[in-house]
Amino acid sequence: MDDVLHALPLKGRGAVSNAVGRFEPETRFATDDGWSIGDEEAPPLDTRYQRDTAKTVIARNDSPDIPFDRSINPYRGCEHGCIYCFARPTHAYLGLSAGLDFESRIFVKEDAPEVLRAELSKPTYRAKPIKPIALGVNTDAYQPIDRKTELTRRILLVLQEFRHPVTVITKSALVQRDIDILAAMARDHLASAAVSITTLDRSLARTMEPRAATPERRLETIGALAAAGIPTSVMAAPMIPALNDPELDHILEAAHARGADAAGYTMIRLPLELASLFEEWLQNHFPDRARHVMSLIHQSRGGKAYQSEFGTRMHGTGPYAEILRVRFEAACHRLGLNRRREHYRMDCSQFRVPAKASAQLSLF
Repeated sequence: MDDVLHALPLKGRGAVSNAVGRFEPETRFATDDGWSIGDEEAPPLDTRYQRDTAKTVIARNDSPDIPFDRSINPYRGCEHGCIYCFARPTHAYLGLSAGLDFESRIFVKEDAPEVLRAELSKPTYRAKPIKPIALGVNTDAYQPIDRKTELTRRILLVLQEFRHPVTVITKSALVQRDIDILAAMARDHLASAAVSITTLDRSLARTMEPRAATPERRLETIGALAAAGIPTSVMAAPMIPALNDPELDHILEAAHARGADAAGYTMIRLPLELASLFEEWLQNHFPDRARHVMSLIHQSRGGKAYQSEFGTRMHGTGPYAEILRVRFEAACHRLGLNRRREHYRMDCSQFRVPAKASAQLSLF
């Protein structure tokens, strides 16, 4: 049989390969047939966008270990290309790969603002307790294409119109474009923001999250959000043993210096196809410590690459995970982070359906 060709990293991309999704009946791999295919440099991988025809934009969950029960993701797939992204395996539901497909085949919910307005106008929505919506949890709402579509800005305008509380989670500096909306909502206790910072090392960031904002830009974004009066926290996530976890204290210190007054962290999660993709990435970029990193991850996940049980999936278990937890809590105590919890408490009682929305709905 011809020799299997091992994939090589592509410039500007996170995943190394594009293995088929777990639901596909066949497996594909490249081989050397003697015509020197392996010696040719792979062409650049262009990002393609497709329309997402989803009939709803509000996703609900009843997970007991996350602080929200509904979220909005304007996009499926994410061009940031973060190799550690726990959402990568969701592309398998589209018949695509969690690897390069996830960061180059982006599905755009073009009519998300209109669908959201219709959902919020339904009597069934108002019949249930109103809680904040988390924007950009699965994939970043402020990825590069949003500069053109402005989907996220239009969604925020709908939420502002309905006086619906929202929390934004991003690692993009593009959120600064919408400070005017978020600041106005924050004054009425209807908005907060969280910026994810995984590393302060620009070289590591370029390798690990190739198309996301640089660490410096994210710190600048924290400063801009906080200065505008928006409750702003930092997410040091995910922490990867022996790779970026030594930076935990420095990340919190740098974010606090820019104005963040709350913080959170998670341990890396490697569900389904992500485990093999991440190991492949380690072998290509950090071969000297790949085995050590995976060994520490296994020690923190009951001997596996991942455990999905509620309550432990976010932070892991075992001695290494416990050391990380103690370090995080000690740093927060020293810096005074997470003391102003009332600062992030939103007023859900302000929700209302605008007159024009309810009048338009009554025509049908």
